[in-house]
Amino acid sequence: MRTEIRALRERLERLESALGMASAPPPPSTAAAPANAGVTPSPMAASTAVTAPAAPKAATKIDWKGSPRLSEGDKAFKVKGRIQADANYISAPGGLDDNGLGFSSEMRRIRLGGEGSLGAGFGYKLELELSDNAVDLVDSFVTYKNGSWLVTLGNHNPFQALDELTGDTSGSFMERAAFTDAFGFERRLGLSAQYQRGDLLAQLGIFTDDIGSLANSSDGVSGGDENNSYSIDGRLVFAPKADDIQLHFGASAHQRRLGRLSDGTTRYRQRPYAHSTSTRLIGTPTMQVDHETSYGLELAGIAGRWHGAVEVHALRADRAGLPSVTFRGGYAEVGYFLTRGDSRGYKSGIFTSKAPATPLGDGGIGSIQVNLRYDYLDLDSKDIRGGTQNGYIAALIWSPIQYLRFNFNYALLQYDGARVLPSGRYEYDAHVVGTRFELDF
Repeated sequence: MRTEIRALRERLERLESALGMASAPPPPSTAAAPANAGVTPSPMAASTAVTAPAAPKAATKIDWKGSPRLSEGDKAFKVKGRIQADANYISAPGGLDDNGLGFSSEMRRIRLGGEGSLGAGFGYKLELELSDNAVDLVDSFVTYKNGSWLVTLGNHNPFQALDELTGDTSGSFMERAAFTDAFGFERRLGLSAQYQRGDLLAQLGIFTDDIGSLANSSDGVSGGDENNSYSIDGRLVFAPKADDIQLHFGASAHQRRLGRLSDGTTRYRQRPYAHSTSTRLIGTPTMQVDHETSYGLELAGIAGRWHGAVEVHALRADRAGLPSVTFRGGYAEVGYFLTRGDSRGYKSGIFTSKAPATPLGDGGIGSIQVNLRYDYLDLDSKDIRGGTQNGYIAALIWSPIQYLRFNFNYALLQYDGARVLPSGRYEYDAHVVGTRFELDF
């Protein structure tokens, strides 16, 4: 028995020695060869050689951000979607015979798409939207991020204003300020670069036109292969923090050449707040505009449950053979969360949404926010009489949980010279009640 145990020990020692030799790193080429160099290893030693393990593959993670988000290392993908449904009522003087007034409803937006990262700094976003019974491409672009730089190529917003850049599901009201639509702010096909470092954000791009105007179905002087319009757009933001107060100072400048689009069909106009009607109570006649130059200033701040914002924007339209005309718009707003612990979000030069501090079903009722805005639009200049609009708007927004909002708005709109009544009056009021539910993920 002792002899067998001794033999087993010797075999074990030889096995351990063989394993140690197999796992040891090879000697440098300049070192002397070992004594047993050139000797063929025994079958036992060969069978016990150890191979270094391969580097572990990054595990695929799934987390929830309104919809499943898949990520693996520096690659990721997330499904995005949006549903907005409106029911509105517009009351105007009885002498104004317009079937677009009164009650109206619509699916304001139905959007579906995705966004993700491809690795090596590249990312993308692609969204389709059903609006006005037509399917359009909205944010559809490829990005490249390197340190403080972000380059974007595709259909995106040309940095036109704080209220325009802030998402419609994180804005203070159902609709943006009147001047954003009146001046034709929209996504356009282009190439832009953004630099962000510390409190400074600089954005600059060159853009052509919106995708629909560039399609072959828009052939002719209004679009398609004859659309040679382009613009240069820039925006600069300084966003420091003073203790717990987030400040925002911004300015933007825009120069657009309409090219063959200067065919005498350009006009500037706006709906009476609600998008569900096609009626316009304020607007210019058609003009032949060769160039547009516009400037905007932005001021905003967030302090706990309070926020405030002010913007002004001026657009100069250069007319062929006629003096230039200048139109102006702006707004001032203030908002407050009634629910404790809630506040407005802010990131990269725009307002963002935040999850309720105490959502419904988790011991709370969600977030409740009240907002007030004064909205101004002036489309009178020299020989052009498009009218003026003074709007006083109140909003109540309830977000029971993240990604879901219910929006109730009231607007008093005062018009002067915008659209003359049959009685000859050119000063009158319109009252708008707007409701919306929205799901965004």
